[in-house]
Amino acid sequence: MARAKKNVKAEIDNAEFFEALRLMEEERGIPQKFIAEKFAEAIVVAARKDFGGNDIVTCTIDPENKIFSVVARKEIVDEVEDSFTQISREDAAKIDPKSIEFGFVEIKLDPRKFGRVVAQNSKNNFRQGVREAEKGQTLAEFQSYNRELVTAIVQKIDPKTGNAILTIGHSDATLPKAEQVPDEILSEGDHIKVYVVGVKDTEKGARVMLSRTHPGLVKRLFETEVPEIFDGTIEVKSISRQAGQRTKIAVLASNPEIDAIGACIGPKGTRVNKIVEELAGEKIDIVKYSDDPVQFISEALSPAKVVSVEILSEEPKVCKVSVPEAQLSLAIGNKGINVKLAAKLTGWKIDIHPESGFFGE
Repeated sequence: MARAKKNVKAEIDNAEFFEALRLMEEERGIPQKFIAEKFAEAIVVAARKDFGGNDIVTCTIDPENKIFSVVARKEIVDEVEDSFTQISREDAAKIDPKSIEFGFVEIKLDPRKFGRVVAQNSKNNFRQGVREAEKGQTLAEFQSYNRELVTAIVQKIDPKTGNAILTIGHSDATLPKAEQVPDEILSEGDHIKVYVVGVKDTEKGARVMLSRTHPGLVKRLFETEVPEIFDGTIEVKSISRQAGQRTKIAVLASNPEIDAIGACIGPKGTRVNKIVEELAGEKIDIVKYSDDPVQFISEALSPAKVVSVEILSEEPKVCKVSVPEAQLSLAIGNKGINVKLAAKLTGWKIDIHPESGFFGE
């Protein structure tokens, strides 16, 4: 091919090309080196068509050193039988006189000189590579967030399903209506905290499970606001939650001289108030954990006062709790939420009775 035999000087504006790579890395989060590799692969695949499908073209793109080179390597022969892969001594000498002693010559190519079909194939291959890169990048990004608290920007609310499309880092993900706090109203542009429950790699890309109702969200919020929890001085032993209504969290300090509950509440309630604000007013009960089930169950029923706890069975774990008659409704809670959360927090089935033993007396 006449075009392949010419020593064509590449006319690609390297500065502009590598600046485009830099911007793509910045905007999409895909490393320049990865993009360069995919682009080089696309050029090689496309160039083969101009050389009868023979794999004699190589492309080198080095973002660090700003090198962009495409060459076709042909064998030097006395008589050319295959113009795609071979070149005469006379023509080779015109390109590089020293090449004769090595038996081959490298011909510099300009990708822009390729035919329209080849150029289009190159673009298609490159786009496919970028899509794969973005898929892998998205998966890696979300996997790094797995079981973590992240800040997301609300991009769109689906008017039919109520699902929220969020932007996290460089990627988008869906917060289902079922995982949103009941009665909480999200609007486009809102910055919200979400908990990444899990990440799966599917044929359609990364599937991310987000939640605003998961107990893990509350735990991570406490780790963010309470330094003693973050550094391990105070341990979160268990959490139970009815999103939008109430959360119970049991904490224990490694040093008995440390007030675990006070640390979580913070000076004048500043720490816990930030969490309550983030959860749109959800009530939070912070209780002291104990290995003694009687003491722990009593704490878990806070804010109600407990008179006594009787262990009825160790397996299954069942107990009977007595409370002052005036505290009965508080201990049970609206629609039974307080006792349900206490049971989930402690792992015990709790049967509540008034101190008198008679309901309604």
